[in-house]
Amino acid sequence: MIREILKILENDARATPEQISAMTSTPSAEVAKLIKQAEQDRTILKYKTVINWEKLGKEQVLALILVKVTPQREVGFDAIAERICHSPQACSVYLASGEYDLAILVVGKTEQEVADFVSQNLATIEGVQGTVTHFVLKRYKEDGEILEGREEVKRQPVVF
Repeated sequence: MIREILKILENDARATPEQISAMTSTPSAEVAKLIKQAEQDRTILKYKTVINWEKLGKEQVLALILVKVTPQREVGFDAIAERICHSPQACSVYLASGEYDLAILVVGKTEQEVADFVSQNLATIEGVQGTVTHFVLKRYKEDGEILEGREEVKRQPVVF
């Protein structure tokens, strides 16, 4: 039952206990109790609204930064990842498989701000061996939401 409730909230954080009750045939008091418990034990971490800031003219630069790290004795990658997590520019931090160890989603106002984050924050951390920065050129889908409707094809067809 809790999984069903959480799935509903994941898709619509504004769903009320009464609405969820109607969808799950669970008493609304029980739904409210389960939600409160999930908030307290940090199963529910945050309620979120996905906004297409570009529609409002707010410019921002997104970058995916891959980081190669020397794991530390006893703590592996965790201490470095935790330090990066405390940076306000780091929206998401993941341990990854492959050539690089950490993947970081960074948001800045400008490319220079992202570059400063890499050179002043990441590169100065002991154990960071190297980074690769990929700037996001266009967002199509975020958190499961398609940001724009289908655009018309603007190219002329080539006829042979």
